Amino acid sequence: MNISALTTPELSAAGEEPETAASASLGGDAKVSEHDNPGTDLKRGLSARHMQMIAIGGAIGTGLFVASGATVSTAGPGGALVAYSVIGLMVLLLMQSLGEMTAHMPVSGSFQTYATRFVSPSFGFAMGWNYWFNWAITVAAELVAAGIVMSYWLPDVPHWVWAAVFLALLTGLNALSARAYGEGEFWFATIKVITVLVFLVAGVAMILGIMGGNSPGFSNWTKGEAPFHGGWLSIVSVFMIAGFSFQGTELVGVAAGESRNPRRDVPRAIKSVFWRIMLFYVGAISVIGFLIPYTDPNLLRNGETDVAYSPFTLVFERAGVAGAAAVMNAVILTAILSAGNSGLYASTRMLHSMALDGHAPKLFSRVNRRGVPIYAMAVTAAVGAVGFVTAIVGEGAAYTWLLNVSGLSGFIVWLGISWCHLRFRRAYVLQGNDLAKLPYKAPLFPFGPMLAFAMCLIVLVGQNYEALFRGQLFQIASSYIGLPVFLAIWGIHKLVTKEPKVELATADVSGVEVEVA
Repeated sequence: MNISALTTPELSAAGEEPETAASASLGGDAKVSEHDNPGTDLKRGLSARHMQMIAIGGAIGTGLFVASGATVSTAGPGGALVAYSVIGLMVLLLMQSLGEMTAHMPVSGSFQTYATRFVSPSFGFAMGWNYWFNWAITVAAELVAAGIVMSYWLPDVPHWVWAAVFLALLTGLNALSARAYGEGEFWFATIKVITVLVFLVAGVAMILGIMGGNSPGFSNWTKGEAPFHGGWLSIVSVFMIAGFSFQGTELVGVAAGESRNPRRDVPRAIKSVFWRIMLFYVGAISVIGFLIPYTDPNLLRNGETDVAYSPFTLVFERAGVAGAAAVMNAVILTAILSAGNSGLYASTRMLHSMALDGHAPKLFSRVNRRGVPIYAMAVTAAVGAVGFVTAIVGEGAAYTWLLNVSGLSGFIVWLGISWCHLRFRRAYVLQGNDLAKLPYKAPLFPFGPMLAFAMCLIVLVGQNYEALFRGQLFQIASSYIGLPVFLAIWGIHKLVTKEPKVELATADVSGVEVEVA
């Protein structure tokens, strides 16, 4: 498979590609021609800085700003650090696997395409629809959350009004071009990164006693059952929260299909972003553990309506930041819009890719003159409009229900990435290809994907272990409903199509060459 576009220009002193005649305007980026079908070509408009921030922004959201306090309360500061470090290791291994395949074959279908080529068409079908549903529902859920957050400032305005406004904003941004999405996500992510950095600097200053009054020192790490509250079971329960917090890092795989220079930018993003994300999460958890005792009941308040009790808000207030709650509310709104923006982009590209592969109606493969899959985006935005209804019917309860429906989808994708990588590498070598020719090679193969697969499976199975132990059937069903649905889609497609499993000796491991002039 070959993609011919324009050759990569030399990097400028700032490390960014200079604009060329072919990429100077929103509608002039290099085309992605994967299937030689007229009117279906995407355009490569995402630069290196876009790819970096898409990966970072995908993993920094309300899970860090709101739910991090609950993890410290549940497992103590030490337990929370262990849980996030272990899950961070799992994500590193997963991203290395994704990076190897994506740098070699940068297509918007990403793991859907890999699953189809290296496992089976039925598995690819199930993976694609699973991922589309996950992010389409995320769009709806984030619209509900945005309405809830806006009520902090304007409580008299109905939530559905804000849902409509933000849906129009995100749809308009994505309708412009891939570059417009990347630019929007760059600034959304920048705001989140700056907030975390300020939080870390202020937190360290407070720990050292430079600001915010007397420092608690190490007292909160030795109080009660600290640093490990609740033992191993508590740490396992935090695994789930940490896993959800890191979901979104795989977006770099989808975005690679519209990256100007994926062979360079994808490995760079994979290598650097992980450590930045770990710094943010480990650093933030450490600061919270030092400054707020795990027994503080405010740490358990982790809903969007509890912004005044976010651990970030509590620390900023103690540091003397005026209007800390209002500031954090704005940041949380940014995180929500970032998730919605990425969700609309990712689900649109996945639907476009499935249409090209015959896994969805061909209509969704069509793009407008700016290279945007406009019909795929319209149907995804329509699903996002479900947020209007849920905002009216149930508000916070509806948001929780929507998240539960798609809750396991991300973990299923991660399992699929590990499995695809194992089969891709084996097929690549079996067919006599030279590993040295891969743009990026996962350093810990096969140990890396095997360990990541096992860890992810443990997290998935332990999703609601308490309900399993107690025999709470309704809670079990709500937690695990995504898994039987995925298996049913996979199995039904296989029964209907009778598509065989892909043989390693004949698997299509051909790469995608991107040449930019």
